[in-house]
Amino acid sequence: MSDHTAGGHDDSHGASHGHRTPRAEFYVYFSLIFMVAIPVAAIAWAIALVRDRHLPVHGPLARAWREAGAITPAIFRP
Repeated sequence: MSDHTAGGHDDSHGASHGHRTPRAEFYVYFSLIFMVAIPVAAIAWAIALVRDRHLPVHGPLARAWREAGAITPAIFRP
């Protein structure tokens, strides 16, 4: 008889499915990172406005949203 759990692979826990992040925890982290990213994005937006002398394509909220959207999944990546 062979041991199917040898090597750390156990199919009884749904190994065919990817690890799913709890929605509530993900959105809590996303909102916290978004709130921290808003002032940083606003400063970067203002610097780009002064440097380039025209409005950047994306505003500070869009930039903060994009940064939070990139950082949050990286936290939950296995």
